[in-house]
Amino acid sequence: MGLIIKNANKINEGVIEMVDVLIENEIIQKISSSISIDHHEVIDIEGAFLLPGVIDDQVHFREPGLTHKGTIYSESRAAVAGGITSFMEMPNTKPAVLTQDLLKDKFNIGRENSLANFSFFMGVSNDNIDEVLKTDFTKVPGLKIFMGSSTGNMLVDNFQVLNNIFSNAPGLIAVHCEDEETIRQNSLHAKNIYGESVPIYEHPKIRSHEACFKSSSLAVELAKKYSSRLHILHISTAKELELFNNAIELANKKITSEVCIHHLSFNDSDYVEKGSLIKWNPAVKTKSDQSALWEGLLNNKLDIIATDHAPHTLAEKQNLYFSCPSGAPMVQHALPMMLQHTLSQKLSLELVVEKMCHAPAKCFKVNRRGFIREGYYADLVVVNKRKWKVDEKNILYACKWSPLNGYEFDFRISHTFVNGNLVYKQGNIINITNGKELDFDN
Repeated sequence: MGLIIKNANKINEGVIEMVDVLIENEIIQKISSSISIDHHEVIDIEGAFLLPGVIDDQVHFREPGLTHKGTIYSESRAAVAGGITSFMEMPNTKPAVLTQDLLKDKFNIGRENSLANFSFFMGVSNDNIDEVLKTDFTKVPGLKIFMGSSTGNMLVDNFQVLNNIFSNAPGLIAVHCEDEETIRQNSLHAKNIYGESVPIYEHPKIRSHEACFKSSSLAVELAKKYSSRLHILHISTAKELELFNNAIELANKKITSEVCIHHLSFNDSDYVEKGSLIKWNPAVKTKSDQSALWEGLLNNKLDIIATDHAPHTLAEKQNLYFSCPSGAPMVQHALPMMLQHTLSQKLSLELVVEKMCHAPAKCFKVNRRGFIREGYYADLVVVNKRKWKVDEKNILYACKWSPLNGYEFDFRISHTFVNGNLVYKQGNIINITNGKELDFDN
């Protein structure tokens, strides 16, 4: 038996229109102004918005080895509650994913436990080039290089290794760009002034504009030299925008970029209230940087919006600066936050869908996802205009906190479908149906 979603205010490919959607065997079979078929389940959403499922290309779900922070099950549960139906997870778990066998282990965990569709990046270190070059880019979104300190043995600071990767990798290279030596020098300077009690507002000075640009510009230089496929993660500064081209269609770009929810939503004035809860790497920077990022998003120098979801326990986040981990949970609240920004006319509903659903699918060449199209997987999200507030009772992250605690939103996700299965409805996980592995047209 199939399913018909009726009276949907569909937002897709720049158009908002009322439609019915027929789903059979996980796939969108028909989109029409009116569909009626006997013996099919009907869900009438009464004019609510229907969006493609969000594709998040950058999450840290912490399994294996760091499961006191989160698991693939717990964080995918939060993701589908937030309208994210597909994710790509980073390799800095414990152990870090630096071999093909460890990568297979991650896929096994995903198959057993993920409520959303999934894939996993292959990690790069200074000494695992042989393993890296075995990667199947039809199953894996890309390689992940940390050009800045990270969890585990994943800092790649050997220029010869970088040259080797950029010149030989047959697929996408995703890069965290912060220059490690610049950060070390800035950290020593801060320690000389404050000792171990460095105030949180020094974070964007330690992980500075210069650290970001020096590393990003090197990555772009290498990508141009070797004609590599490069994706730079979580751009945080105005200056970095000059590295990107908006005169090329996304599908044809060799060098792409993303911006994260927190860099759009916070600036350094928010450290006073939020403190270490908004400590991310790269750091949340100035209001001027924040404004430039919005401009870059709107003019297509920044291609996609991601979360960089990275949960830690609240106790860990309350440590002194150098012992306080960077990162925060975001997947459950990313789509509501971006929809909220539409009310201040920072962007349109159509552009939210473009940057969070369509563009990740184009950027990573995700097969048959990211759009509401006949023949595509039925990854769908229903959104109502309805006020609600973030609090401990409705937070689904394993860590049970959010930097958005207390925020009131005007948009609420009421239903999430993954491969045509209704997995989330009105605040509850109602169908424990595992997601599927993502396929990439590489």
